[in-house]
Amino acid sequence: MQQKNKLIVFALAAVGLLLLPALNAAVGWGNGPMRIIDLALLYVLLALGLNIVVGYAGLLDLGYVAFYAVGAYMFGLLASPHLSENFEAFAAAFPNGLHMPLWLVIPAGAALAAFAGMMLGAPTLKLRGDYLAIVTLGFGEIIRVFMNNLDYPLNITNGPRGIGQIDGMHFFGYDMGKPLELFGVTFAPIVQYYYLFLVLVVLSVLICYRLENSRIGRAWMAIREDEIAAKAMGINTRNLKLLAFGMGATFGGVAGSMFAAFQGFVSPESFSLQESVMIVAMVVLGGIGHIPGVVLGALLLAALPEVLRYAAGPLQDLTDGRLDAAILRQLLIALAMIGVMLLRPRGLWPAPEHGKAAPKAAN
Repeated sequence: MQQKNKLIVFALAAVGLLLLPALNAAVGWGNGPMRIIDLALLYVLLALGLNIVVGYAGLLDLGYVAFYAVGAYMFGLLASPHLSENFEAFAAAFPNGLHMPLWLVIPAGAALAAFAGMMLGAPTLKLRGDYLAIVTLGFGEIIRVFMNNLDYPLNITNGPRGIGQIDGMHFFGYDMGKPLELFGVTFAPIVQYYYLFLVLVVLSVLICYRLENSRIGRAWMAIREDEIAAKAMGINTRNLKLLAFGMGATFGGVAGSMFAAFQGFVSPESFSLQESVMIVAMVVLGGIGHIPGVVLGALLLAALPEVLRYAAGPLQDLTDGRLDAAILRQLLIALAMIGVMLLRPRGLWPAPEHGKAAPKAAN
C-alpha cells in the first residue's frame, strides 16, 4: 500500500510539473514566474551536486560556485564570437565566431569542472572541518578573481564586462531561442528551457539515487561517519574523496553551461561568495544527504528572494522609504532561514534515522 501511495504521489507531481507552464499562461502571470522557476531548477542541479560532496562524503565545500563559473565560462568561450574577436588565430579559422556544437561544448564544460574539482580535492585530502571550508572558500574566490582579471594581457574572460552574444540551446538545427509551434500550441523559449531543465533535474535525481545505493555511495557515507574506521576497513579514502569532488563539480559544470545558454551572458558578478553560501544553505536547509530535502531546499531558497520582492515593497512603504527594499528583502530571507533552523534543526525534509535505538520500556 505504501509503495502504491508513492507511485500515486509521483504521478501527480509529474502531471503537475508538466502542466505548470500551461497553468502559468492560464493565470496570465507572464514570463516572470517561469523565469524564476527556470533559475530555481538550475539551483536544484547545483544543490544535488554539492550534496554529493557535503551530504554523502561529508566534505564541507564553500567554493562550489567556482565549478558553476568554470562551466559557464567554458560554454561562453566555445559558443560565442569572443575568442574570434580577440585572437587572430581564432579569427582566421572561425571568421564568424566560434560556435561549437552542444555535444562538444557541454561535455567540455563538465569535464573542465570535474578536473577543477579534483585539483581542489588533491591538496585538501588531509584537511577536515573548518580548515577544509576555508581552503574551498579561498578556491572559489580565486576563480572569481581570475575571471574578473583575465582580460589583460590576453583577453580571455573579458574581465568585469563579461562575455555576451552566447548561443542558446540548439539541437540538430533546432534553436530553442525561437517559439515552437506544436499541435496548435505555441511554446515560448522560456517554457522550452523549463522542460529542458526539468529533464536534467530528473536525470540528476536518478543518478544521485543510484549513487546513494551503490558501493561508492556507501563508501562515501562511511567516510562521512568515521574516516579512520573506513580506512581501517580497506576503503581507499583518497580516491573516493577525489571522486566526490570531481563528480559533484560535474553537476556544477553542466548547470553553468545551462546558465550561460539561458542567459546569453556571463560575468564574474554571477559567481560571488554569496552564491556559494546560498547553495550550501539550500543543502542544509532541505536536509543534508536526503535528495527530496535537498530539492525542496533548493526550490524554496531560489524562489524565496524573488517572491519576497512583492512583500518588501509594502513594508518599505510602511517605513516611508527609510529601509531599502533590497536590504529589507535580505533581512526577510535571513529571518526565514533562522526560523526554519530553529523549528527544524535537521532540515525541512531530513533523512530518516536508521538504526536508532528504541526507547526503553518504563518499569
